Amino acid sequence: MSLTLDEFDYPLPPERIAQAPLPERSASRLLWLHGARIEDRCFRDLPALLAPGDLLVMNDTRVLHARLFGQKATGGQVEVLVERVVAADEVLAQVRASKPPKTGSRIRIEEAFDIEVLDREGEFYRLRFPGDAVELIERHGRLPLPPYIERAAASPDEERYQTVYARERGSVAAPTAGLHFDAPLLERLRARGIGIAHVTLHVGAGTFQPVRVKNIAEHRMHTERYHVPQATAEAIAATRGRGGRIVAVGTTSLRTLEAAADDAGHVKVGAGETALFITPGYRFRVVDRLITNFHLPKSTLLMLVSAFGGLNEIRAAYRHAIDAGYRFFSYGDAMLIHRHDEI
Repeated sequence: MSLTLDEFDYPLPPERIAQAPLPERSASRLLWLHGARIEDRCFRDLPALLAPGDLLVMNDTRVLHARLFGQKATGGQVEVLVERVVAADEVLAQVRASKPPKTGSRIRIEEAFDIEVLDREGEFYRLRFPGDAVELIERHGRLPLPPYIERAAASPDEERYQTVYARERGSVAAPTAGLHFDAPLLERLRARGIGIAHVTLHVGAGTFQPVRVKNIAEHRMHTERYHVPQATAEAIAATRGRGGRIVAVGTTSLRTLEAAADDAGHVKVGAGETALFITPGYRFRVVDRLITNFHLPKSTLLMLVSAFGGLNEIRAAYRHAIDAGYRFFSYGDAMLIHRHDEI
């Protein structure tokens, strides 16, 4: 299927972009899309919309304080946004400065320590920290809220821009579909007989990169690291065996499962890297349902949900959501989507 970027555009009033979370995580609205049918629900309704024996698969990555500010030796101001940690003391990062930093130069970070510019790798820089990179990032960095949130990160974001089950440090953006879950909702899901399993995919800064080619088949994704535990692979196989459905919580969980699966849909255990780019026409091998937020126009994530829910169905759902006043993007409302080829 040959598709152009313009087919994934839509007009979004700026006031629909959520700038802060609701007071309660599970109070978000939930648009339920099954085939051409659209229903307006609340996220707390989720247990009733799933069946006993279904399995939720969640991404347990934890967002790093990946935004750092500093100065070059010349005095120029620098902003560093970590893309990924590649060694105990090295990272790949975006570096914003009036002039690109030179290989071998040093940047003073937060008036606390120096990092060395080792090399340029495409749009990223390889930087060396004077010690454990994750610990220094966590101690001196700032939470990297998405660029469409027009304010600096504040104290409440330290909790609300993490899922309640976040534990594996390594992302520069939250797996936002998981932000709607709180402890009481998780307990209600378990009480209904719905299983919960975890994968890890560390979201990179590339998640915010726009698609710059008209023919989307020419776009290349950034690579992201993932891990599938043995217990999760076994839970998926057991769920499949009894006829239950696999429900991915977020596009990151979906991409992890699809990247780790073989052609028969068996999910392999262990670590890997993926640059999987899912567009309409993709044959899904593992996931039956998807919980996700509303995504940016012309984004790879909108292309993914269009592949999953059906291009025309997603267009109709987004028009409905805008007209009905849903809140969009990271701190916005959610969707529950049935895979369109099952309808």
